[in-house]
Amino acid sequence: MTPEPPVASPVPARVPGRVVLACLAAALGGLLFGFDTSVVNSAVGALSEHFELTASMRGMVASLSLLGCAVGAWFAGSVSERLGRVKVMVLSALLFGVCAVLAAFAPSVALLLPVRLLAGVGIGAASVMAPAYIAEVAPARARGRLGGLQQLFITIGIFVALAAGLAMARAAGGAAHELWGGLPAWRWMFLAELVPAALYALAAFRLPESPRYLVSQGREDEAKAVLQRLTGVGDREVDDTVHEIRASIGEHATTSLRDLRGSALGLKPIVWIGLGVAALIQLSGINAVFVYSTSLWESVGFTESRALTMSLVTAAVNIAVTVVAIGLADRFGRRPMLAAGSVGMAVSLAVTAFAFGHATTSASGELVFPQVWAMTALVAVNLMVVSFGLTWGPLGWVLLGEMFPHSIRATALAVATAVQWFVNYGVTRSFPVVSESWGLPATYGTFAAISAFAVFFVLRFLPETKGRTLEQMGDGARAG
Repeated sequence: MTPEPPVASPVPARVPGRVVLACLAAALGGLLFGFDTSVVNSAVGALSEHFELTASMRGMVASLSLLGCAVGAWFAGSVSERLGRVKVMVLSALLFGVCAVLAAFAPSVALLLPVRLLAGVGIGAASVMAPAYIAEVAPARARGRLGGLQQLFITIGIFVALAAGLAMARAAGGAAHELWGGLPAWRWMFLAELVPAALYALAAFRLPESPRYLVSQGREDEAKAVLQRLTGVGDREVDDTVHEIRASIGEHATTSLRDLRGSALGLKPIVWIGLGVAALIQLSGINAVFVYSTSLWESVGFTESRALTMSLVTAAVNIAVTVVAIGLADRFGRRPMLAAGSVGMAVSLAVTAFAFGHATTSASGELVFPQVWAMTALVAVNLMVVSFGLTWGPLGWVLLGEMFPHSIRATALAVATAVQWFVNYGVTRSFPVVSESWGLPATYGTFAAISAFAVFFVLRFLPETKGRTLEQMGDGARAG
């Protein structure tokens, strides 16, 4: 067995308030994705009706931003190695805000699609910077809790945007109807994305740069000043921390894709494990549940207003369980929580698939649900959200931010996050077409099988990172 890493130096029990505030500011990047997910969820029906979209094109509009996310994530690591973490955060917020305005006034789907792609670039860049920055400033003993803040803000963004979308749709008498200024409600939903963009830009603008980035650039005096400002510790402790960071960086001040090469099918083992974590987060089907939740409930007989309300309930459940997960992340460890969450998702998705198997198709092509099975599906979907929100939701981002050694962290995190967005794109893009051709029972049954496989993956391959400092992460860690 691999010997246990050395225990980190004793540290004060309480996390400094400025560290918490810095992590909160960085985690606001999660608002961009959460808010955008719900805007698409609330607007996709009316938008599809306005532009007369086919099922395939509807999936394209809903998912193209995810392809942009993959592009943004792929380049964010290398760009942040040159510009710094904070500048990339600010640029991603500005890009997202500009795209919100352009999407709201897009006259055709041909113009809307590239705007959605660019919005995704901003979201993808933010999704890399948040876990990277938090992992680099948070103490090891609290990294799970603080790293989970990004997922918390994703869930808050989902809920707030859903609530705003519901309010707008009700005020206008439907998302396709005029709300204010001659614009239909769905266009105002896109305009509302200016709010999270502005919040994130203002918060990021006031953040100090990551000490680990500063050391990698040879700016050690600045790194020491940031550490003292954030933690309030003395000169000796700061000097020791900078020395550890410098030693972990070694000669790898900047990294490239070549540094990810290793003996396991061309890559380092830890890189493959990270790619597996990234893919499994999305192959659970969680974002298909959120992006199409309103349309899903409409398909089983709910009105638009009631369907949005059901989606809002699901989003509220997600916030509640994420708060609980943040409190548990540094208590039980990553591996047991992810394994338990995979079991919960597999069971709840299997029940959802079974419930949809009892629906029949009317003469008009709509699904007709017996009341008992409609409620079963609703409960099962929310149990899936609970299982994901307690485990894979927050801990997936935490792991990707912390599991790689410093010599490859920026590049490996960017690649893993890009893979996550590519898989998310594939799932979201194909969901309306696959569910139409396979049927909802087979589609959700597939998600259940993938979640069952995740149990094996976690127990066989995933290393435990709880309590380890970033300087103690290895490039060939194995499950203990």
